[in-house]
Amino acid sequence: MDQPIIFLIDDDPQVLRAINRDLRSKYRQDYRILSTSSANEALSSLRELKNKGEVVAAFISDQRMPEMQGVDFLTKAMVFFPDAKRVLLTAYSDTDAAIKAINDVKLDYYLTKPWDPPEEKLYPIIDDLLDDWQGSYRPDFKGIKVLGYQFSPQSHEVKEFLAGNLVPYQWVDMADEEGTRLCNVNNLQPKDFPVLIFEDGEVVKRPTIIDVASKIGLNPRVSNNVYDVAIVGAGPAGLAASVYGASEGLRTLLIERHAPGGQAGTSSRIENYLGFPSGLSGSDLTRRAITQATRFGTEFLSPQMVKEIRIKDGYKAIVLNDETEINAKAIIITTGVDYRKLETKGVNNFTGAGIYYGAANTEALSCRDKQVYIVGGGNSAGQAAMYLSKFAKQVCIIIRREDLTSTMSAYLIEQINGVENICVKGCSEITEAKGDDKLRELTITHLISGDVETVEADALYIFIGAKPYTEWLGTNIIKDNKGFVETGRELNRYDGFDKIWKMKRDPYLLETSTPGIFAAGDVRAGAMNRVASAVGEGSMAISFVHKYLAEV
Repeated sequence: MDQPIIFLIDDDPQVLRAINRDLRSKYRQDYRILSTSSANEALSSLRELKNKGEVVAAFISDQRMPEMQGVDFLTKAMVFFPDAKRVLLTAYSDTDAAIKAINDVKLDYYLTKPWDPPEEKLYPIIDDLLDDWQGSYRPDFKGIKVLGYQFSPQSHEVKEFLAGNLVPYQWVDMADEEGTRLCNVNNLQPKDFPVLIFEDGEVVKRPTIIDVASKIGLNPRVSNNVYDVAIVGAGPAGLAASVYGASEGLRTLLIERHAPGGQAGTSSRIENYLGFPSGLSGSDLTRRAITQATRFGTEFLSPQMVKEIRIKDGYKAIVLNDETEINAKAIIITTGVDYRKLETKGVNNFTGAGIYYGAANTEALSCRDKQVYIVGGGNSAGQAAMYLSKFAKQVCIIIRREDLTSTMSAYLIEQINGVENICVKGCSEITEAKGDDKLRELTITHLISGDVETVEADALYIFIGAKPYTEWLGTNIIKDNKGFVETGRELNRYDGFDKIWKMKRDPYLLETSTPGIFAAGDVRAGAMNRVASAVGEGSMAISFVHKYLAEV
């Protein structure tokens, strides 16, 4: 951790050199000593120090300086570091000004020059001030700061992207004191938000996701001309396929349009995954898998969206949204599923502003002591309810069925029943969302009695089933009537399959209607919709890739 700073300002080089020497000899083990003879230069450096997350423990400033008086400098410096101790260096004739400054700028001490010997006249004073400062000191966050308004869809998008890519960040609400301070320090306007302040002090206003990705070190460009296997989608199935593909010597590319982990990656707790008796979070599983895949040599391309797949000269050409073409000998589709949209009056108006699809981990802190509602009765909804109950005053699960027994795992139901601030409203649905700049109320209708009630709501999280992300696939990839990709023997049920399939053999178990293109995980018709089964299918797909490559 970087050392706190003692900042010295005096226009007399000899005085500055002397106090710099004395302070370094005593405090350099625990503090960094910065000094300048220019008050304006000092002020210009404070913004950069603040944005970098540095902290100033004490300012020691001369009173009589040509650019501005010490009292005026300390007044301006407090905008950046209000908790720093303030010491004024004065001549005997400036004592009256120093006493007045005690009231005007809450001066902590005035030090009369000269201070010899420092063991008697300097160190005891500075020791007391620094001890007092240390008593309330909390180290500033080192990393990315996201500044914005809590109920801004744009801010939510940036936070969700960073969280999904396992990048630590600090959320700073512009309504809070620290947000106001950073806004003033950087001369920010409401139109600038969201704003990212990076660890090196760089300030980026209204960044695009590509801007954020390039800054945090994600790779949005490919390096190889031809890959043995390209995997589209970095959920559990895609991550497993990339680990097995790369570890078995295949040139492997993993492409993700948003963030790795898929729906599982947003889970606060996965408790039935083999080998983890205490459970693990989706983010932890994702982090482990990404580390494993990259260690074996997988190239990770994110964030990039695949637009289509073309068959070209015996290769498969993956076309990205920016028209970049990537050639691969084989492809595994592991794009998973998205949460279905809740087509209810008012919901679209507040998406990202109190209404969220998934994202329980990202927005949980904003739910502290609030009234939260969840729509959905699956395991994802149950895990979100358990997690949010740690923060919220009350969490209410809204379901159309009578209870959770037919849609949620028994262990989760048992946990939910044991939490006092979680309730379940069965046979109910939300019929309207209301608010102004954010969600304020929900209208809930009982499906049997027809009773209608309007309740105050601070947040609504939606987990209402899975819609496969397959709209981008062309007609050569056969899908069922719900959009899931058909594979293996099931393809023989479809009229016209024999005209598409050009191989003498039948499709392999996870092979689609186009030879050499496979599907695994939740995107596949008939999948089990469990993390373990997705991981199994992803690894199994690589064995079929090997068989296919041996043929061609």
